Amino acid sequence: MNEKPEVWDVAVVGGGPAGMMAAGRAAESGARVILIEKNAGLGKKLLITGGGRCNVTNNEPDNRKLLAKFKGSGKFFASPFAQFSVEKTLNFFHTRNMPTREEAEKRVFPLSNTARSVWDVLVTYLKEGNVTVVSNSPIVDIVADVETIEKIVLKNKKEIRARSFIFATGGVSRPETGSAGDGFAWLKKLGHQVNDTKGALVPVALKDAWVKRAAGVSLPNVKITLYQSDAKQSSRIGKILFTHVGLSGPGILNASREIGELLKYGDVSIELDLVPLEGPEKVNARLQEIFKKHDKKKIRNSVKGLVPPALVPILLELSKVDPETPCNSITREERLRLAKLLKALRVEVKGLLGLDKAIITSGGVSLEEIDFKTMRSTKYKNLYIVGDLLDVDRPSGGYSLQICWSTGFVAGSSAVK
Repeated sequence: MNEKPEVWDVAVVGGGPAGMMAAGRAAESGARVILIEKNAGLGKKLLITGGGRCNVTNNEPDNRKLLAKFKGSGKFFASPFAQFSVEKTLNFFHTRNMPTREEAEKRVFPLSNTARSVWDVLVTYLKEGNVTVVSNSPIVDIVADVETIEKIVLKNKKEIRARSFIFATGGVSRPETGSAGDGFAWLKKLGHQVNDTKGALVPVALKDAWVKRAAGVSLPNVKITLYQSDAKQSSRIGKILFTHVGLSGPGILNASREIGELLKYGDVSIELDLVPLEGPEKVNARLQEIFKKHDKKKIRNSVKGLVPPALVPILLELSKVDPETPCNSITREERLRLAKLLKALRVEVKGLLGLDKAIITSGGVSLEEIDFKTMRSTKYKNLYIVGDLLDVDRPSGGYSLQICWSTGFVAGSSAVK
């Protein structure tokens, strides 16, 4: 930048949630920090996460229970979550005038219901630490010796030298936000093992034409059972959302990896129990009560209390019941068909949507190559790797962002030391 190269204390590559947290924390710890972002602005993907609402974290204060959600990856995160826990994450945002609210399955969102509130907190954090932000600056080269990163070269040919480098470039999901896998390519070049990277937590496309009519309908508690060749594979209960092409929502997203694996071996169907808290007999009894109470009403107007109104005509059509039929004229066979459908609505999987619709990436840098007490690379003594660059198996529900907050905070603290 000048004739005599400027050396920063910390250079952070990637202006997403993990990168902003890392840069802000390093600056708060007294470092001179530069944050390099390839996009025109920071946090492009953050602003669209959670449908633009941003699922900040999952309010699980017990670290042992939290770690269990990450399956085999959990053991690696004991130190980062101890250093910057869910409680500390919430405190970070609350003390910066961003109140939150907890929703189903302990998912935490800004009270404002917009991701912009989270973005505002992080950008203010950077400003408070006088972090220098350089945007529209993709990297074209990384210069390193045997165990140290010396400098990175930007597309405009400027060179960034620093004592420590933090890589926070994210995965390969939602490529329109700039997540094109650049970080994986550079880390491979540096000699890191990068495991197979693909979209994870992906919405599902269905063969059933009627789902288009249900687009926008969400159900908070649905039992989701996967079948292959009519053999039951697994079940879970979660929130679902009907889309124009199929299904999304946390319950489906958390099943998407298994669905992807099953599709390798044949057709997959999903059975939806729309009233999982009630057995078949209870559902049948409820329908009888409804029909008796509203005996002269048309059936299309009487069963709206069981499911969202938009689903009623679809369910009646699938169960071969005329929506104009008065309740007192419904036959026993029609009632039983409708009851069975409420407990076992079967849909056929067409496939998983692509990276452009994936919530996060699976695969990434091998966890064995990271010192999780500091988030430092075991190959380069001044390189730290955080966030979605790590090969972590995690569910939907705020867990991915908690990894960003915790690993970003730890790397930002450690890079200064």
